[in-house]
Amino acid sequence: MNRFTSAALGALLLAVALTSCAGTPEGSASPTPDAPKPSPSATAEPVASPTPTSAAEPTCDTIVSAGTVKVLTDQGWTFEEKEFVVGGVTLADGLLCFWADYSVASDHGQLYGWSTISAEDAASAQSSLLAEGWTREDGPDGIYITENPQFAMGTDEDGYGMTYLFGDGWVKFADTRQGLILIEWAG
Repeated sequence: MNRFTSAALGALLLAVALTSCAGTPEGSASPTPDAPKPSPSATAEPVASPTPTSAAEPTCDTIVSAGTVKVLTDQGWTFEEKEFVVGGVTLADGLLCFWADYSVASDHGQLYGWSTISAEDAASAQSSLLAEGWTREDGPDGIYITENPQFAMGTDEDGYGMTYLFGDGWVKFADTRQGLILIEWAG
């Protein structure tokens, strides 16, 4: 599969993920005159992060969106689960999933990973990756650690290759930064 086909598949996966996140509006977005006014004594309840209900443990076909699994399997792709190692730190509770068409000899596939991670292991993994030339960016979702694009096998449209996203007690991985949005497992 050539780079153009790979880019087209990546764009298709991104479109499926974004489409699966979009909802349809129910009714008018503007307030109506008869709408009740908020009560000053109302309290906001914290909203829990959605967690998958289909499995107790993450698996290669549950950490990514159902739409992503469908697109990949419709292409004839299956996954192989690998040990998830981040910057020399082995994450026994995590998994790295390599999706590809294993019926043909090819170096093309998609990588997705997810694991819980302690603060100590996260700090060690990040330090190791940064020492190897990866770059760090702080974002609203957490800390992004991305491979140097000069050495990347492939990049997304923003120029990012393999990227880890470290959050509070978890880490995600994809072969491009844009690919991280396809990982839905919340832990």
